[in-house]
Amino acid sequence: MPWSNVEDTEYSALEAAEVDRQNTALQLIASENFASPAVMSATGSVFTNKYSEGYPGRRYYGGNSVVDQVESLAIERICALFGAEHANVQPHAGANANMAVYQALLEPGDTVLGLSLDHGGHLTHGSPVNASGKMYNFVGYGLTESDERIDIDQVQQLATEHKPKLIVTGATAYPRSIDARPFREIADSVGALLMFDAAHIAGLIAGGAHPNPVPYCDIVTFTTHKTLRGPRGGCILSTADLAKKIDSAVFPGQQGGPQEHSIAAKAVAFLEAAQPEFATYSAQIVANAQALAKQLSEEGFRLVSGGTDNHLLLVDLRPFDAELDGKVAQIVLDEAGITLNRNSIPDDPRSPFVTSGIRIGTPAVTTQGMTEEHMVTIGQLIARTLRNRDDDAVVAEIREEVRALCVPFAPYP
Repeated sequence: MPWSNVEDTEYSALEAAEVDRQNTALQLIASENFASPAVMSATGSVFTNKYSEGYPGRRYYGGNSVVDQVESLAIERICALFGAEHANVQPHAGANANMAVYQALLEPGDTVLGLSLDHGGHLTHGSPVNASGKMYNFVGYGLTESDERIDIDQVQQLATEHKPKLIVTGATAYPRSIDARPFREIADSVGALLMFDAAHIAGLIAGGAHPNPVPYCDIVTFTTHKTLRGPRGGCILSTADLAKKIDSAVFPGQQGGPQEHSIAAKAVAFLEAAQPEFATYSAQIVANAQALAKQLSEEGFRLVSGGTDNHLLLVDLRPFDAELDGKVAQIVLDEAGITLNRNSIPDDPRSPFVTSGIRIGTPAVTTQGMTEEHMVTIGQLIARTLRNRDDDAVVAEIREEVRALCVPFAPYP
């Protein structure tokens, strides 16, 4: 029976509205980016039709000769890009990847060190509301009070005291580079394995704008849709001796059939990230973040840790306006066409649902072709919006200025 030829006008209108939103507003969420037409084409390809439980050459269904080649291509490309011994490209998301690693390497109740959520860590780094915190004994380390950098002395102290089986580094709201070498030394000193969650910075690593943690780590996990600019999904890199454990934990341990259309799109994105221009792009992400940080500082905001080495800024709103919280800032900025997210700052006195801070990222606007001069304008627009947050007319005026700024850089014209 042929497919229905009904015209879904309701959906079409919503898709058109979202294209317009992405084309005419500033996308400053640090975990978002614009995928290329080639990546989106692969995501919507015929590979969505194929069921392929298992791994290349070891499937539980027939008809996977082409799918095997696609998945193998993705594996080969990402191993070459990061210098890894083994890769699993099947995780549906970064959280899935992290949980698969835990299942592969830990027993329930084992002790793990991870960066505390309120100091920039991820839910899957042991938050008590997440399965990681419920299943394993996570001990949280944090940032120094003096410079708001990862407190490596505390990591050593906690590792010596608690003898973790695994140490997790990496972050979701940390604006500085993370050197894996001292973590390797600490892990070795207590006989622990080392995992680096590179979800946010995978693209910066691929482009040479952040040190590569792979040579120092047993495991590196990441998402493929942030700075790496691929489809939504996750990936696990590991040493060869852990490959079998990792693969078994992903399937059948965590997931069923892999999403081969997403894996196909990952293969495309990995090739894009291997091109010389991707290194230029990665460096521009950082340059843009630093230019935006400078402008926001001049506007009266405080930058957690004093600035940024990567793609994101963590902004303390209180010096700018003691009454302003992250929730209000997120809402009014969205109305002005400036999309970002509220975020806790270290030792935040407000709840995670309100927060005293916002998180800002530059991957998407950099993909659009914006440079440092545009970051100055964006910083001014953010400050102006928040100063006039109770004036609907001013916010509407800024929305039109944002539209005018974005239209020449529309990602999907």
